[in-house]
Amino acid sequence: MVNNIIIYSCETHVNHALDVFVAKQVKFPIMKALSEKEKLSTCCTYCTEPALYVVANE
Repeated sequence: MVNNIIIYSCETHVNHALDVFVAKQVKFPIMKALSEKEKLSTCCTYCTEPALYVVANE
């Protein structure tokens, strides 16, 4: 069973998001920049800043 992990991150928390993902999944994630439209409606998982990246296993 694969647990889907999706972490939205601002610039400040991107390293933390990567560390958390690797600690939970024991493998490197897929990381991509959000589109301008996605940035408008998505907040960082760790704070209230707009997310710039998504860290996920899909």
